[in-house]
Amino acid sequence: MSAGVSWPEAAALALLLLALLVTLCRHLWALRWSLSRDRASALPLPKGSMGWPFFGETLHWLLQGSRFHSSRRERYGNVFKTHLLGRPVVRVTGAENIRKILLGEHTLVSTQWPQSTQIILGSHTLLSSIGDLHRQRRKILARVFSRTALESYLPRIQKVVSWELRGWCMEPGSIAVYSSAKTLTFRIAARILLGLRLEEKQFKDLAKTFEQLVENLFSLPLNIPFSGLRKGIKARDMLHEFMEKAIQEKLQRNNPEGHSDALDFIINSAKEHGKEFTMQELKESAIELIFAAFFTTASASTSLILLLLKHPSVIEKIKQELVSHELYQQCEHCPAGPCMDTPTAQSRDSKKPLLPMATDAHEDQSQPSGPIEEGSPQSSTLPEPTLPQSSPCTGPQLRVLSGQSCRCPSDINLEKLSHLRYLDCVIKEVLRVLPPVSGGYRTALQTFELDGYQIPKGWSVMYSIRDTHETAAVYQSPPSSFDPDRFGATRTEAVDRFHYIPFGGGARSCIGKELAQAILKLLAIELVSTARWELATPGYPAMQTVPIVHPVNDGLQLYFHSLQPGHGREA
Repeated sequence: MSAGVSWPEAAALALLLLALLVTLCRHLWALRWSLSRDRASALPLPKGSMGWPFFGETLHWLLQGSRFHSSRRERYGNVFKTHLLGRPVVRVTGAENIRKILLGEHTLVSTQWPQSTQIILGSHTLLSSIGDLHRQRRKILARVFSRTALESYLPRIQKVVSWELRGWCMEPGSIAVYSSAKTLTFRIAARILLGLRLEEKQFKDLAKTFEQLVENLFSLPLNIPFSGLRKGIKARDMLHEFMEKAIQEKLQRNNPEGHSDALDFIINSAKEHGKEFTMQELKESAIELIFAAFFTTASASTSLILLLLKHPSVIEKIKQELVSHELYQQCEHCPAGPCMDTPTAQSRDSKKPLLPMATDAHEDQSQPSGPIEEGSPQSSTLPEPTLPQSSPCTGPQLRVLSGQSCRCPSDINLEKLSHLRYLDCVIKEVLRVLPPVSGGYRTALQTFELDGYQIPKGWSVMYSIRDTHETAAVYQSPPSSFDPDRFGATRTEAVDRFHYIPFGGGARSCIGKELAQAILKLLAIELVSTARWELATPGYPAMQTVPIVHPVNDGLQLYFHSLQPGHGREA
C-alpha cells in the first residue's frame, strides 16, 4: 500500500465511493421514471418515490404493511407514485378517484395483476382475461353464483359451518382462528364448489399445497431456485395434477346424482354459451374458484369473529333479530342420546378469562369425523369421512341436558337471510372496517388525468379499498369505529357506493360477493346460536393487511365453548 494511506482511511474511502455510487444509481433510477412521463400531457407525474433500482419499494411495502401506504398518503396525498413488484405503480385513494378507475374498465384501464400472480394462476382465468374474453367468461361463471346455485349450496354450507364450529367448541385448548377459518373455507370451496370427496389426510395435504400457492402469489418475478415464484409454480403444478384427475373423474361420471357443484355449473354453462373448456381451462378455473373463496373469506370470517368478540352488544342484537324471525327457537323433539361429552368444555370453563367474553346460553353437540351432505355423490376413490352411524346428531339440532328442551337454528334459505337486516348491516360493517383485500390492480390503457396528475399509459394503477374506507368523509360516526347501524335504513351515510367498495366495482366487481356474504351470515348465525368465545391471550393481536388482512403470526387465539342452558354473560 502506498505510503501515507492507512487501512482505515482506505476503507473509509471505499465506503464513501460505494455510497456515492449507490446514490447515483438511485438518482438515475428516479430520472429514468421521470423521463417516462407522457410529454403530450402538460400534467406532472404524481409525487412519490420509486425506491431502489429494480427492487423499488417492494421490500418496504412487504415489511411495513398498511403503514407503507398510509405514511406515503399522508406525505404525498391521495394519488402518489411508487415502484412495486417490478413495475411503476400509482396508488389511488378516494371515492371520486376510484370511481373513475372502476368505471373506466376496458377504456381507461384494464386489469393488471402482478406478473407473479399471472404466472401462477394462469392465462385462462377471469382475473387475467380482458375485453370480450372477460365478458364471455363472466357470463359463464355467472351461473356458478346464480340464485339457483346459491340455494343449492346454502344447506350444505350450513352443515359444514356447524360441523367445524362444533370441533372448535370441543377443542380442549385454544383455537388459532385464522388457521381454523382457512380450514373451514377451504372445506367449503373443495367440497361444495368443486365437489371433491377427500379423506381427511388428502384434504389437509391439498389445503397445505394451496396455501403455499397463495402465499407466493405476490412475489418478485424471479423464477430461480428457492424464490417465492418457484415455490408458487411448484404448488400450482401439484394442484393441477390433482385437479386433472378429479375433473376427468367428474367428466366420466355418466349419471351424477344429488346437488350440482360449481364445476358442474361451469362445464354446463360453457356448453350453453357454445364453448367447450379445455382441461387446462378447467384446471385453472377450479384453482381460481378456490382462490376466490379461500383466503378472502377466511380473512373476513376471522375479522367477523374478532369484531363480534370486541362488541358483545352486537351479538345480542343479532340474537334478538334471529328470535324475531323464528330462526332461533325451541324444538319440541331432541335427538335421543347424549350429543356432547362435556369434560373438556368444563375444564376450559374453569380457567379465568383474561378479558370479557362473548357469551350466551346452551350446549353443543358432539364433533363427528366429518360433515354429511345429503344427496351428495360419493367417490369410490376419494371417500369423504362421514358421521358415525351411532351418533344421534346428524342435523343442526343442538342437544342439551337430559330432560330439557333444545335450541335449533332453523334451516336457512336466501329469502330468510334477506330478512335479517341488522345481520346484513353487521357483515357490511365488518367488510368496511377490515376489508379482506386492501386494493386492486389495473394498467393504464392511455394517459389520463387523476386528481391533477397524469397517469402515463402502461403504468400500473393500484386503487386502495382500505384507505378509501378509512378516509371517507360521508360517515356520521367516526370511520374508525365499529358501527353496524351506519348501514341501517334510517342512515344515508354510504349512499355513494364508491365510498364502500369491499368487493370492488364496475365491470370487475366480485362475482362471488353474494356467496361470500351468505357464508359470513351463516357463520354469524351459527356462532351466536351455538357458541361463546373468549381470548386465550392477554390482548388482541395486531392485524397484517398485505396482501390479505389477517392477525400477525396467527395471533388471534380463542377458546370456544358450547352454549349451555343457564349461562349468562360472564364478566
